[in-house]
Amino acid sequence: MIEISLDEKWTFRRGFLDSISMLKDDPGEEVNLPHDGMIDTQVTKDAPAGPDSGYFTGGLSNYTKMVFIPDEWKDDCVGLKFDGAMMNATVDINGSRVALQHNGYMPFYVDLTNYVTYGTSNRVTINVNTSMQPNSRWYTGSGLYRGVNLVHGPRIHAVPDGVFIYTKEITDEYAFLNAEVEVCNSTMEDHLAQVTLELIPEGDEQAVSVTKQALQVAHAGTGTARLALHVKNPKLWDADHPNLYRVIVSVMDMGVYRTHLIADNDGNVDRTETVFGIRTVSADSVRGLLINGKSVKLKGGCLHHDNGLLGSVTTYGTEARKVRKLKEIGFNAIRTAHNPPSKFLVEACDRLGMYIFDEAFDAWFIGKRGGDYHQFFESDWEKDLTAFIKRDRTHPSVIMWSTGNEIPERGGIGNGYLRADQIAGRIHALDSTRPVSNGICSLWAGLDDELAEGQNQAQNAGDGLHSNLWETATEPFTNGLDIVGYNYMEDLYERDHEMFPERVILGSENFPQEIGFRWPFVESHPYVIGDFTWTAWDYIGEAGIGKAAYIDENDPNAPKTPWDLMPMTASPYPWRTANDADFDITGGLLPQGAYRSVVWGSDRTYLYSMDPSTYGKKELLSMWGFPAAQKNWNYDGYEGKPVELVVYSGAEEVEVLINGESIGKKPVGQERPFPKSVKFETAYRAGRIEAVSYRDGREVSRDELVTAGAPAQIRITAEKTEMCADGHDLIYVGVEILDSAGIINPVENVKLTAKISGPAYLAGFGSGNPVTDEKYSDDTTVTYRGKATAIIRSAYESGIIKLTVSADGFEPVEVNLNARS
Repeated sequence: MIEISLDEKWTFRRGFLDSISMLKDDPGEEVNLPHDGMIDTQVTKDAPAGPDSGYFTGGLSNYTKMVFIPDEWKDDCVGLKFDGAMMNATVDINGSRVALQHNGYMPFYVDLTNYVTYGTSNRVTINVNTSMQPNSRWYTGSGLYRGVNLVHGPRIHAVPDGVFIYTKEITDEYAFLNAEVEVCNSTMEDHLAQVTLELIPEGDEQAVSVTKQALQVAHAGTGTARLALHVKNPKLWDADHPNLYRVIVSVMDMGVYRTHLIADNDGNVDRTETVFGIRTVSADSVRGLLINGKSVKLKGGCLHHDNGLLGSVTTYGTEARKVRKLKEIGFNAIRTAHNPPSKFLVEACDRLGMYIFDEAFDAWFIGKRGGDYHQFFESDWEKDLTAFIKRDRTHPSVIMWSTGNEIPERGGIGNGYLRADQIAGRIHALDSTRPVSNGICSLWAGLDDELAEGQNQAQNAGDGLHSNLWETATEPFTNGLDIVGYNYMEDLYERDHEMFPERVILGSENFPQEIGFRWPFVESHPYVIGDFTWTAWDYIGEAGIGKAAYIDENDPNAPKTPWDLMPMTASPYPWRTANDADFDITGGLLPQGAYRSVVWGSDRTYLYSMDPSTYGKKELLSMWGFPAAQKNWNYDGYEGKPVELVVYSGAEEVEVLINGESIGKKPVGQERPFPKSVKFETAYRAGRIEAVSYRDGREVSRDELVTAGAPAQIRITAEKTEMCADGHDLIYVGVEILDSAGIINPVENVKLTAKISGPAYLAGFGSGNPVTDEKYSDDTTVTYRGKATAIIRSAYESGIIKLTVSADGFEPVEVNLNARS
């Protein structure tokens, strides 16, 4: 079926729209989709979800658009295709409700064939409701944040997301593929249809394989065409070689079938297209994870769905940027925590080469927050899961499914064992080509009262793992799983391998500070196939789950344990982001990410300093925290005072020089807690510090810190200078505060103002500061550690765009950008 974007020019209103008179009473605001109706609201101290949501508050809002349906479509099928709508969305056509979708992350299709009026404009209104706060453990956003497509095609057509093609076998010369195409017959007579599938290498015009199959499709029903095809000398897909093919499916209506075919000469043909990559995936405890028969270790990171300054808005450009940055420091896999990702993220992973651990749910029948999906799970799970699997199962980047994360039913309560079997079974029925997993955690929850008595109820507590209770209680839960995900339970790997020698283990969620001493075990044991850090990219909500505190041990009021730093007790307003990631919300690399890249084999050297005010104090990290090292050598008032330097390096030894003079050379440490790092102590003095890494006596790489002078100028750097005038494309512009010599000043906070002229608008303006009450939709922000980011979003017109950034006491700077049709 043909898909037409409807993302341009919707009217957005606050509140619930239930009558046509409200359209006149409230003119609303014109917006383009994707749109997040929450990110431009003001955070408040009394937000019901508190740090869970980053102090944002949900509510009721609605979107309306008049959509013209041509008269010539009256014999066709018409519908709306959503990639997700946050949340409890109702779809109205001309004032009549036609659909309800609770889960905000799931794709869904609404058939409008029997509701629209042909030859005129029809009012489409979508109400969304995020008011049942708290409804999530993180920021959800609100609204039509993934866009809407109008779909139309003949009465005999391929079902939306009904094409499934997969690799059956790869030999030295051939790839053998199977395909299933679900065909809908919306007429009241049986028909024969002929399905043709063409496989075309992306960038080419000539098909390398064509196959056909005829089938009978019952009236008002569906049928599935099953096709086989082969490709000679196929180009295989993996994360290092993301070779893609276009799959073009044509469904021709051959005519009515009674006792014989009554041929139809109208030639109605439905056409749909998707992308596909030829690859196989398997896993076992002896050889580990195999992609195309080759061993792969998953260097993974968990990702929430929001996009920082944009809120929950998703476009191909912002997802592709994220994937590129993750690949640059060594990631080859992401886990879509804890819900289906956007189609744009999946496409970016297909095209750029990134494996996806694709997750369905954060909660089943037993909830984690009062307003979450558990309220609707019993009635909706199968419908939602089916739509999710069908959307993603042809994409080569998706190598594994997850039925859920830290599900309370993991110990059997709430019919958990039966539900686990049922959900995994449904996935296997929809897709037998990929393994199924689940991110299972310790039993800090998930037991009945009798077994829970005496268990540590702190989130992801590990002190109850010395007995076999976890294995005993969760073994039936794993019955339908091909790979068992372990959240924060690396110390069980060896013992559980002895208990379950055929079990394939995945570190489905891991503390970020532990990668250095955990990764060698993953590399050397085939039954452990990878590690996913929490998290790869910072996100709004679960505010302050990652913290580093430096305390006087004699202070009776100081926090004593990592749990004392958790959000509900230690993240007061206006904490916003989790602060636990390798990249901040603007895409800035953090020390945690630099360290991980070294652990994974980077030859780069990374030099950081610790604030001198922390010297001599005890470091206390939350379980998701990381040492507060900084790219900074500006410590006025600490001249001559002791300061600690931290170097991350995969070399044998590191030498540090201050203003050209060596202060010593040390071997790189290999011991816990931070192997591949080395610390130096010195007295602070302004100037230049260099860290030089050596292997076999030869320099490998170096890094430096330089003292910056007083802020003197603004520098703006656009990541690209052209974008498509399609309403979706983005340009990220970095803003830096420099001294007169062009060195970033990381300590002065400068209030900036951004102005846009031309066919574009400022979609986000802010910094990586995890503690802020700023609105990212405003045209002002304050720099954080010398930096800020502006995000420019295209409109639907071409032309020259000018971004001007100014601040009191600085010369304004500008950059010209081009939007092209």
